[in-house]
Amino acid sequence: MTVHAIRVAGDPVLHNPTREIVDFDSALRELIEDMFETMYAAGGVGLAANQIGVDLRVFVYDCPDEDNVWHAGVMVNPVLETSEIPAAADPEEDMEGCLSVPFEAYPTRRARWAKVTGYDLSGERLEVEGTGTLARCFQHETGHLDGHLYLEQLVGEYSDAARLLIEEKNWTEPGHSWMPEVPEETPRPVGRDFPTKSGRVRGPLAR
Repeated sequence: MTVHAIRVAGDPVLHNPTREIVDFDSALRELIEDMFETMYAAGGVGLAANQIGVDLRVFVYDCPDEDNVWHAGVMVNPVLETSEIPAAADPEEDMEGCLSVPFEAYPTRRARWAKVTGYDLSGERLEVEGTGTLARCFQHETGHLDGHLYLEQLVGEYSDAARLLIEEKNWTEPGHSWMPEVPEETPRPVGRDFPTKSGRVRGPLAR
């Protein structure tokens, strides 16, 4: 398994829709294993393929629902369904970050419930639904695969602040990335992107 550099806002691969996967083969399994390894090394709880420069429609995740029950898996060619998205975000409850907008976080409007329908590693039909952080993760990662960053969900002063940040960091142009540091030992901490009350850790690819 390989840890990959994570592309940063401004890279075209993050701002264009990804391609649907048609081959459920060993190359796909290798990609997914690398995605899990990269996600854990980066301290994230979700990762889309285009965040490591691969324009294929697949994401991995490892995060809790609103009852703090943890879920880990992979979703290929996801189709997203959600409950109503609120008009505003709660600065205390709705903080969200992104490995492709590193070390920043903003209150972000998200539906409280989400369901993704797609396929597993073997091409078998798969449907997963969730609440809380899990629902947020499904919306966040599917957004990546559609060519959108979470910053597009921001409103008001948070949208203005994010726009200034992108300009100050010069993240309007391609060519920016960062390399997660590979931990010297396991277990690996998880949760930088979506703050939770749990300090739970997970191992690599759930089979």
